[in-house]
Amino acid sequence: MTSRALVLVGAMNWDRPDWRGSFYPEDLPDDWMLSYYNTQFQAVYLPAAVWQTASDAIWAQWLGDTQDGFCFVLEPGDAGTVPPVSPRVLLATSAWAAAHVWWLDPAPDMRTLAQRIAQQATTGESLFVFSQSGDLVQLERVNNLKQVMGY
Repeated sequence: MTSRALVLVGAMNWDRPDWRGSFYPEDLPDDWMLSYYNTQFQAVYLPAAVWQTASDAIWAQWLGDTQDGFCFVLEPGDAGTVPPVSPRVLLATSAWAAAHVWWLDPAPDMRTLAQRIAQQATTGESLFVFSQSGDLVQLERVNNLKQVMGY
């Protein structure tokens, strides 16, 4: 496993129509959305229905459109579907997710999250903080918390 940041922030999927005009510029081409997303976030959680239908060429594009430290966290899906082999692609099995994923929804508690980040720091393993709803205000708060805590 490659070395990565302690706290990686993101949302469930980057292709969010409700972000057009609030996060994404109105005139941003669809195929630039992931690269733009990666300017603000370090990870994305992909539902099985999204990642399992992506071809090898699409995966190569996604990996090429993001920075080296960016991670794709995948919802477990059909047993026969194998995720791409990359240290930046992580399958969120139940046990792994319990140790590495913090969901902001439905009631974000920054104090409890700060305690979890401090606890995670003792392990040296990454914590992925995701919003299912794509709440940009909460995601910004987490990025600010991360910065204040020095991560």
